[in-house]
Amino acid sequence: MPKQLATRTIEALVRSGHHAPGRHTDRDGLHLHVRTDGQAAWVLRYRIHAKQKDMGLGGYPAVGLADARVKAREAKALVARGVDPALHRRQQRIAATEAAATDRTFAAAAVDLMEAKGEAWRNAKHSKQWTSTLAAHVLPVFGAWPVSEVDTNAVLTALRPLWHRTPETASRVRGRIEAVLDFSRARGWRSGENPARWRGHLSELLPSPRKVAPVSNWPSLPWPQMPAFLGALSKHAGVSAHALRFMILTAARSGEVRSARWAEVDMEQGIWTIPAARMKARKLHRVPLSELALSHLRELAINTSDCHGLVFPGARPGRPLSDMALSMLVSGMSRDGLQPGAPPQWRDHDGRAVVPHGFRTSFRGWTRATSWPDHLGELALAHSDKDRVRAAYARDELLEERRPMMAAWAEHCSGSRP
Repeated sequence: MPKQLATRTIEALVRSGHHAPGRHTDRDGLHLHVRTDGQAAWVLRYRIHAKQKDMGLGGYPAVGLADARVKAREAKALVARGVDPALHRRQQRIAATEAAATDRTFAAAAVDLMEAKGEAWRNAKHSKQWTSTLAAHVLPVFGAWPVSEVDTNAVLTALRPLWHRTPETASRVRGRIEAVLDFSRARGWRSGENPARWRGHLSELLPSPRKVAPVSNWPSLPWPQMPAFLGALSKHAGVSAHALRFMILTAARSGEVRSARWAEVDMEQGIWTIPAARMKARKLHRVPLSELALSHLRELAINTSDCHGLVFPGARPGRPLSDMALSMLVSGMSRDGLQPGAPPQWRDHDGRAVVPHGFRTSFRGWTRATSWPDHLGELALAHSDKDRVRAAYARDELLEERRPMMAAWAEHCSGSRP
């Protein structure tokens, strides 16, 4: 009969593991498995249903000799009743996971998803939109429910009040519910089909968002009025006015302009390079700058000492100009000198006051009216080609082909070209 292990013996074996690797027997199938690096773990060897099996009982010294013997006795007791202890332990762990899932609420799962995907958010605003829409429309309905119990009826209860009133918001909320439930399924907190899935499920229970959504677009100034608007804008001083003028001349998005840095601008080549991280499509974008756009930058550069700083800094040091600053400037220009109730001075064809993002539409209307090729207009706006195959091959920026188009746009906006 092999000699039983003692604590002193075990410590000596671990300290000299490279001298005594292998299994060291205690009793009743219990072994201490010592590796050459000095790491050791308890292993129980047992036989059940005519098969010999090994089962780990934990590492040493986290599990001491006395504890390992207790675990071995409990496992052997199961073997005596015809129960496989390794399978029994696995079933207990599954049961514990399922029990934890019953306590995991939809609200808690949403928080876990936000933390897990933290680096994937495009910006803080996107993350905030996720949080606010779920808090407003979903959590009051089933936020406190176990995530495993969220079903189709619960999802419909949250979505139906929004579906006809604000279909775009409703569609986004549905997608966010689906994401939380998919995440929960991957974590083992729920099983079965996703009740927020659209195709083949909710598509049969709700009308398409496109059919119930009103025609929606950004109010944009008709392109023939751009020279008059730029003339009115020239009467406004300050960073906001400079940023709006540069945004119009480059047909760029507000966020791309407000976060622009001097290091991105090559004054000699007349090119502004926007990093992929700031682009909506996550793809680097280069803008050929017209002489008018460059002259505005030179004017700003006179008072700039930080060649790597923000081109359009906000009121707070180190922070870019806010989106609200541009919106308030355009809104104020639309109301300047008007009586209460009068239509906005700068408005679209439907009478709506224009907004900063709408000037991209003004630019696109001008390119079509003046017969510039569609692909150049789309490249200037940094739009992604929806045809993935065609987009995979269309890698040329056509920078020099776009340069005369942007120069002509600047001439139109300044009123120097009829």
